[in-house]
Amino acid sequence: MYNLKPKTFDFESVQGISKKQLDEHYKLYTGYVTKLNEIWNTPYTPDNYNDSNPTYSKMRSLKRGETYSLNGVKLHNLYFENMTGGNNTPYGPIFNAIINQFLSYDNFISYLTNVGLSMRGWAVLTLDLLDNSLHIVGSDSHDNGAVWLSCPILIMDVYEHAYFMDFGTNRKKYISTFIENINWNVLNERFERYISPLKSMDMMSKNIKKNRYYPYSY
Repeated sequence: MYNLKPKTFDFESVQGISKKQLDEHYKLYTGYVTKLNEIWNTPYTPDNYNDSNPTYSKMRSLKRGETYSLNGVKLHNLYFENMTGGNNTPYGPIFNAIINQFLSYDNFISYLTNVGLSMRGWAVLTLDLLDNSLHIVGSDSHDNGAVWLSCPILIMDVYEHAYFMDFGTNRKKYISTFIENINWNVLNERFERYISPLKSMDMMSKNIKKNRYYPYSY
């Protein structure tokens, strides 16, 4: 039996977004947890899924619901975590990597903002394992735009449910408020966790240039 529990977050630390807005958003997140448990605990017998096909079938509906709920849980976990309870001043290895990749912090913020204004669901700063570089990707929904073998560092929810109670249609104001609440401790912890294996690979690969695996200069 699967019994995943919702995580808890320090909403009291968030500035500029009301507790009511955050509490209502959290309820939506717990709904994804509930549905994911329901899907994962659905019993399988061949007779129940003998109509499987890619147009409409029980298995297709189950698997589409699974990826939507699963990504909904993971993205919200990362989102709430990287906007609560920590140091809101940019610093550290991830900050240096951002400047190295995006030329300046202002340029990064501008890029992140415009991705957030362009997407219906999410803007994600990720370390992609295809080129071991930072990218800002956008998703229109939890499972529409997701990228495989990519390590999420900063997650920004831009669905209307994330801001509409406080900001109405002013998504840009919400984005700037979210940015002011970014927990840079969390971003640095994620970045260090992702790049540690890459640095180890560097040390073991004497005939490969260092910046192929570890392009960030501190």
